[in-house]
Order: sequence, then structure tokens, then C-alpha cells
Amino acid sequence: MTNLENFISIARRTGYEKMPVDFSMCPSLAEKFDAYVQEHDFEVPKTMVRIPWLKPKVASRETFLKYYDHGFKEGTEIDMYGVAHEPGSAAAFHMTKMYHPMENFDSVEQVMAYPLPDFTDADPTEQRKAAEDAHRKDLVVIGNMQCTIWETAWYMRGMENLMMDMMEEDPIAEALLDRVTAESVLRAESFARSGADVLFLGDDIGMQHSIMMSESLYCTWIQPRLTRVIQAARAIKPDIIVFYHSCGFVTPMIPHLIDAGIDVLNPVQPECMDFAEIHEKFGDRLSFHGTIGTQTTMPFGTPDEVRREVFKNLEIAGDHGGLFVGPTHLLEPEVPVENVIAYIKACQDFK
Repeated sequence: MTNLENFISIARRTGYEKMPVDFSMCPSLAEKFDAYVQEHDFEVPKTMVRIPWLKPKVASRETFLKYYDHGFKEGTEIDMYGVAHEPGSAAAFHMTKMYHPMENFDSVEQVMAYPLPDFTDADPTEQRKAAEDAHRKDLVVIGNMQCTIWETAWYMRGMENLMMDMMEEDPIAEALLDRVTAESVLRAESFARSGADVLFLGDDIGMQHSIMMSESLYCTWIQPRLTRVIQAARAIKPDIIVFYHSCGFVTPMIPHLIDAGIDVLNPVQPECMDFAEIHEKFGDRLSFHGTIGTQTTMPFGTPDEVRREVFKNLEIAGDHGGLFVGPTHLLEPEVPVENVIAYIKACQDFK
């Protein structure tokens, strides 16, 4: 099998020849890992690549600062949605204090006038070239759109505010979610046209022990819009494989995600859900990505424990596939390099 054939066969649960390796690391761990790889002449298998986003027209930093009535400490970044990210300690890496430019909005007119990134006339050349180059190298092409609807919207509005908007059926919620969905549709369509094999979507809708909102609220406000994004991509590339990411406990939401059209659920955190139970309930309709805990096994287990966990979960999935085994999130500084190596070798050695 080619890498793509093998990947698709795992996703479709029709058997596989090898287990792909997929993980990401914070900079400090990556530095240690790179030194180990060079010293031990260790080859890291590469089977997939994430191609770039379209580059939209984005309002200036000065424009976004007008939506705040206070200043920020040095090093604060403002992203293309106008959300301010104030840095914490270097060890926290991807954890920032977030400020919401729409926090004090009280009208639909304000939402509609807000300068979202404009993807309408974005040039897809770089994206398409990256996909073509990857396919020539037998790499699986990933179009990453994590933070698809819910997270993008609440980052701008504030989570509590947007929750209240939805519960009160405030037109602000409809206006904001529809605007975010419309631009997500454009991005998804572009990935599909560029030849992406996988569309990686996601919005965190789970917490450590419970879902973030009721099923009713999710099915009213978020699920139909997620469905719209998936259908837009599949109208262009019917066989595109849809991954969906949500941290935390999401078991009650899984049937709604399946109905929306997802193929693969990420990351199935073992601290929040039991993979054997999830696979038993949904493994005939859904594949999975992750299952190796980044709160437990990867930072605090031994290399042997990492290996056993990889083998255990692949055995649960069975010979037909249905699991891309890997760490459930970014590997942080406390993860030993030896555990990362143990994960890679376990994927290579599993038969």
C-alpha cells in the first residue's frame, strides 16, 4: 500500500499494513528530541503533511485595538480575528490569557460591522502547490481547520457571553455563528479543491468530566453549522476524510458528530473517556485518532508503559484498523524524550 492507501484503509476500517506516527511537541521538547534523533541516528517516519491556510485580508492591529478599552502587557499578540493573547510563563507555551473584542457588543449591527478575516479572494496557489508536492512524495495531505465554529466565535465574543446569547436566542448568536460558518465554508472548500485528503475540523465541546453545553444547545446552534461546512467540502471532494477534534468528555455528543458527517474522532482522552467502551459503542460507524494520554502516560509513564498502551489500544481496534494511535495533545516540556521514542517504536513494531 502507498501511505495514502494505508491511511484511507485505517480510516475506513478495511485493514492496514503499518501504523502512521503523528505527534506534536512544544519547542523545548522538540529541541531535546532533535538532539536525541541526531545523536542516535534515529529516523522519524513521515506519512502526512499539513498544508497552509489561505491568506485572507486581515484588519490592522490598530483597527483591532479600538475594540479594547485597556492596554496590554508587552508580548501580547492579536490574531487575525482580533483576539488578544497575553503571554504567561515560557513553560506554559500555548496557554495565554485571552481577551475578547466583541465582549461588550449589544447589537447585531456591531457583529456585522466587525472586521473578520476576508477569505473571499484569497489566492489558493500556495495551498495547491503544497498539496501537489506532498502527493508526489506519497504524503497524506491534511487541511487543518481546528477551531472551526464554536471556538472561533467564543474567542471573539467570550464564552459566557456567547453561551447566554444562545440560551436566550439572541440574534447576536445567529449573526456571529453564521459569519464564522460562512468563512469556514470558504476555507473547507479551498482545502477540498486543493486536493486535501483529510479535513481536520474541531471545536472543544467537552470538559474533563462533562460536556460543555447541553445536547439541545449543541444541536440547535453548532451541529447544523458543522454539517454545512462538511457538506460544502464533500460537494467538491466526496471522498475527503473528516477528522473532528474536541478535548475532554464528549461521549453524549458522538452521535451528533456522526450525524454531522465526521469520519474520525480525536483525541479520545483516556483521562476522560474509556477507549474500549467508546469503540464498543461507535467503532462500527466511526474511527479514532489519539487515545494515548498527555496528562498521564506520556509525561509520567515509563517507555514500557507507553508501549503497552499503544499495543492495548491497537488491539482493541483490531486488524481492520479504525484507530490512528497517538498522543492526545501537544507534548509539553515534562514528557521524556524516551517516551516519544517508545511511542514511535511501538507504532512501527505492532503487528
